[in-house]
Amino acid sequence: MVKEMSQINKFIGQRIRCHRKARNLTLQQLAELIHKSRASVSKYENGEITLDIETLYDISTALDVPLHQLTDYRPPRPQSIPAPVSHIGRSPFFQAERLYFYFYDGRYNRLKDGVINIRRTADSSGNYEASLSISAVTESGRSSEILYSGKVVYSDMLIRFSFVNQYNTLEEDLLYIFNPLDLRDFSEGLLCGISSADLMPCAFKCLVTLTPQEPTEELKQHLLITPKELRRWKKLNMLIVDNRT
Repeated sequence: MVKEMSQINKFIGQRIRCHRKARNLTLQQLAELIHKSRASVSKYENGEITLDIETLYDISTALDVPLHQLTDYRPPRPQSIPAPVSHIGRSPFFQAERLYFYFYDGRYNRLKDGVINIRRTADSSGNYEASLSISAVTESGRSSEILYSGKVVYSDMLIRFSFVNQYNTLEEDLLYIFNPLDLRDFSEGLLCGISSADLMPCAFKCLVTLTPQEPTEELKQHLLITPKELRRWKKLNMLIVDNRT
């Protein structure tokens, strides 16, 4: 129980730090907004203190985020969520609670990665909710995250995620990935949305995996658009991604 509380505290602290940085607030500024010391806020973010509900509410108000976005911790479970009945056994992507997401952003010459968390909604509709956090991989580590929430829909050939940026509701992204028919731990996909830098429509070739990947040169090359793809896109006059093996 003590170990799980420590994990919960760290999870909430990471969420607070992420939302604080997204709001461009310093530790001192957040401390002043909630009438706490800077040292206390630092301990909150490091998971050193178990927060009471009143302080959590004050923090969520100061950061302008719903309380549940700071506290939606889910303990690891030994079994995956039940897959839709018609798809059981067909693909591990249908049963995954967590997927890993990668694309290369040529505007900044950076590999970007993310984590997709999936959970069944509380009602009996069989729908699934999903959240996505994206960060940039740099020489000094990872940049602050961008958080998205939305839904996921499964079909025989494709899996579709629809996400809304939690800090800019104008940005709604669609992520389509193939449902691999063979047993492999990755799938190609296309992310379509709006560039956060200049608010222009854009699309990225991406990779979604069942296990985390190292930010290697090989991964970068896999995510770059090839001359062959460019020729095909020009001929078809549209962007399309193959279900490669």
